[in-house]
Amino acid sequence: MVSPDSVTRQLNDQISLAKAFLVIAKESNNLQFAWELSAQIRNSQILLSNAALRRTPLTTSESETAIRDMALLLFQAQQLHYDSATMIMRLKAKIQGLEEQMNSITEKSSKYGQIAAEEVPKSLYCLGVRLTSEWFKNSNLQRKLKENRQTALKLKDNSLYHFCVFSDNILATSVVVNSTALNSKNPEKVIFHLVTDEVNHAAMRAWFTMNSFAGVTVDVQKIEDFSWLNASYVPVLKQLQDSDTRSYYFSVFPALKKVVFLDDDVVVQKDLSALFSLDLNGNVNGAVETCMETFHRYHKYLKLLSPLIREHFDPDACGWAFGMNVFDLVEWRRRNVTGIYHYWQEKNVDRTLWKLGTLPPGLLTFYGLTEPLTRRGMY
Repeated sequence: MVSPDSVTRQLNDQISLAKAFLVIAKESNNLQFAWELSAQIRNSQILLSNAALRRTPLTTSESETAIRDMALLLFQAQQLHYDSATMIMRLKAKIQGLEEQMNSITEKSSKYGQIAAEEVPKSLYCLGVRLTSEWFKNSNLQRKLKENRQTALKLKDNSLYHFCVFSDNILATSVVVNSTALNSKNPEKVIFHLVTDEVNHAAMRAWFTMNSFAGVTVDVQKIEDFSWLNASYVPVLKQLQDSDTRSYYFSVFPALKKVVFLDDDVVVQKDLSALFSLDLNGNVNGAVETCMETFHRYHKYLKLLSPLIREHFDPDACGWAFGMNVFDLVEWRRRNVTGIYHYWQEKNVDRTLWKLGTLPPGLLTFYGLTEPLTRRGMY
């Protein structure tokens, strides 16, 4: 009896081979055969996609027709003398062209993405300016913050629910805090540790001092105040974006045992207190895996030609995303996760392991230290 995994693997292998023949068929101007291959590839991909969506493996009976039809087309390709030597020669040229095109597109995408991220609508910019001005001219706001002595005690209390957000977007962060507060059964036990930059620090403090969130405690810090970080990791920081410093920041919670990290694009829709009682089975990071079929696996983010990557990581290991993570800080410190993260950043100074992005170094750092969580438990 053929196992479901074998069926899926056979379909994937057929699709890969058919795609190679499709390239040659088009270059040979055999458009009819190319169309037949393309149609059958789509049929097989739809089968795999439907199986992934329903989260049950393909059965032999439902895939039998697709496998047979594809096998006939592959046999026909061989009869058309699409031999291995021809395929290798043509595919090498095609791959080289695609790699050059991909490198160009990736570089442009990174630049445009950075430009888009840095462009702030005028209304939001004005909000930040007004809040900053209010913070410095309104001594009552600063006095109100200083007089709240209970905040300092709450920041170290492990009986409370500690969340962390890294952001320079005041309104987005406010949505995260507010949605968490509205859905919390005990908002007075919720603590938010907000980390921003110096430009937005005063505005953030003003906003969260002027507004209340159903009893939620909010503490705003700025990265520039982490003198230990700037002094110790200057070479690495040159290649980091602000959000990357979270992997260092979590190591400075000596009193805390568990923190839930939320991205600033998250809108909370349920009480999240159960996350703090999750058993991560000795792992550091609890996250929802994002791979279905071959999507979001390690080989999508890392440069597999690097010996350092090939020797230490499974290219088909399942990826996950920053944005909704449970971190066990006791294990974090015991496993020296900050040191591991720093190690990989140093190794990638010349961009030989990955190019850009905050996820690849996270995938390397938490490899073997991540506990898969169900979507139902997280959202």
